[in-house]
Amino acid sequence: MPTRRQQRISEFLKEQISQVILHKLSDPRLGFVTVTKVETAPDIKSAKVYVSVLGDDAVVRRTMRGLKDASGHIQAEVASKLSTRYIPVLSFYLDSSVKQTLRISQLLGEALGENDERNPDQRKD
Repeated sequence: MPTRRQQRISEFLKEQISQVILHKLSDPRLGFVTVTKVETAPDIKSAKVYVSVLGDDAVVRRTMRGLKDASGHIQAEVASKLSTRYIPVLSFYLDSSVKQTLRISQLLGEALGENDERNPDQRKD
C-alpha cells in the first residue's frame, strides 16, 4: 500500500506530466493522450506513468514511441517543479482499461438493442 507521501507525489506527477504533454510537447507522433495513473516507487526513484491513447493500433504505437523518446524532456520539465531529493525516472505504459470499458459498453448496448428488437411491446421507463 502506497504511503501518503507516495500518493501526493504520484498525483503531483500526474498533473505535471499531463501539462507537459499538453502544452510543451509538439511531437507529431503524439495522438490524443490522457495520463490515467502514476505509480511512484517507495524510494521515489522511479514512476510508472499509465496513459490512455485514443486511436487505432498504429496511432497507439506511434504515440507510445513518441512518449518514450520524450521521456527525458518530460522528466526534466517535471524536475523543475518538483522539490525532492530524487527525480523519478519515468516509464510509460499503455493503460487499456479505458478501451476495455468502451468495448464492454458497446457490447452491452448491442445486447440491449437486440433485446428491444425481440420484445417491442415492453416499454422503457
